[in-house]
Amino acid sequence: MDYSPEFKKNFATAYLAEEYERLEKDVAEALAAAGGDAELMRMAAEDEARVRVRQATILAEIEQILAKEKEEVARPISVVMELRGGTGGDEAAIFARDLKEMYQKYAEHRGWKTRIIDDLTLEIVGADAYDALRYETGVHRVQRVPLTEKSGRIHTSTASIAVLPIRNKSKIEINPADIRMEFSRSGGAGGQNVNKVESAVRLVHIPTNIDVRSSSERSQLANREKAMQILVAKLDLLHEEEEAKKHAAERKSQIGTGDRSEKIRTYNYLQDRVTDHRLKESWHNLPKILAGDIDDIITALRLRSDQDSGRVAPHDSGK
Repeated sequence: MDYSPEFKKNFATAYLAEEYERLEKDVAEALAAAGGDAELMRMAAEDEARVRVRQATILAEIEQILAKEKEEVARPISVVMELRGGTGGDEAAIFARDLKEMYQKYAEHRGWKTRIIDDLTLEIVGADAYDALRYETGVHRVQRVPLTEKSGRIHTSTASIAVLPIRNKSKIEINPADIRMEFSRSGGAGGQNVNKVESAVRLVHIPTNIDVRSSSERSQLANREKAMQILVAKLDLLHEEEEAKKHAAERKSQIGTGDRSEKIRTYNYLQDRVTDHRLKESWHNLPKILAGDIDDIITALRLRSDQDSGRVAPHDSGK
């Protein structure tokens, strides 16, 4: 790593950069003062050798600081879970809401903050939230008898989930001309919760037709900023999905591609069982699971991911 004056502009590395330059100046002054004297030149050369060692150490420290900063910028600051009812009509919409409540309760158990962005879009803020929930992306299926079903027939419905990491900085650059912005009123159909100002914001990314809506914030500006964060996260996810499909053969043994069209889990009420199809593993006590007790499932998925990536030996169960 070579020295750069830019290091002085970074608050975290400025003091190291100043020390590096001070040492450089001291060496230059010592060599100049030595003139043509052989003994002074020898002593200056010895000092220079020690200085170069110290400067190499300084550069290594700067490199470590910059690498940590880069990692922190890339690390998600929160996660947005976008849930949508799939096949099954009203029952699918009810199931999507059941899942949203499950994740809210799980987040509460973990001490994370949650916020409803818009209807079935949930933001979770907490350390490790994205790493814990990233593998929830996909199609979740429920098999149960709806309350409105008089004949007792089992219905199968689905809900899709996209897990979007919200980062301080994205790899994607969006052309403002590619975005269409719409405004509407927040709140319900009537009553005190209706916002008389058009503070809700909907953004549409014209090239991909991806749209995002935010109505949780009080101001139009805040909703626009939140919607933009989610739009960028969606475009990042789309890019990652496309990259994953290019390397599908390499990933066939892994737990998922992050594609929300992939069926990942079934919640069977009659058998009181949740089955994750990627792990080929089941858990019982469905009411407890839907109350947010999904730690065992999350842990199993993360362990499998570590095994797939080689961070954990396959025979290590982690228990």
